[in-house]
Amino acid sequence: MIFRRVLFAMAGATALAVAAGVIVIALAFALHAALTPLIGAAWADCCVALAAAILIGVLGTLLAMLGRRPKPPPVQSGGVAERALDFVKSRPVTSLAGAVAAGVLAVRNPGYLGAVVRAFVEGRDTTPSPRRRK
Repeated sequence: MIFRRVLFAMAGATALAVAAGVIVIALAFALHAALTPLIGAAWADCCVALAAAILIGVLGTLLAMLGRRPKPPPVQSGGVAERALDFVKSRPVTSLAGAVAAGVLAVRNPGYLGAVVRAFVEGRDTTPSPRRRK
């Protein structure tokens, strides 16, 4: 039963490939017949060859792009400093704009910069807080 399905699927794919080939050849003859009175037989042959080369290039590029494996997402390891350095390496313009904005903010209001530095230095308090009784 499964072998029969595979056989029919292969026969269908073969029929589609043959039909596509016949269509491409018919279009090549039609293009040649349309261009011969305008530019001559030799130039019509060149245009048909160019059209075939473009078709092969487009299909080859499409198949090459479909055949690539997707890149796995990068593994997030390490602490905040490593992730920040990875961000700076991957997006330097955005990082530069953020640094300029932080510099302007620090010049205008130094208290914000102090609060940010204290927050990074002190870290989080991981001890559980006592629950309130109602």
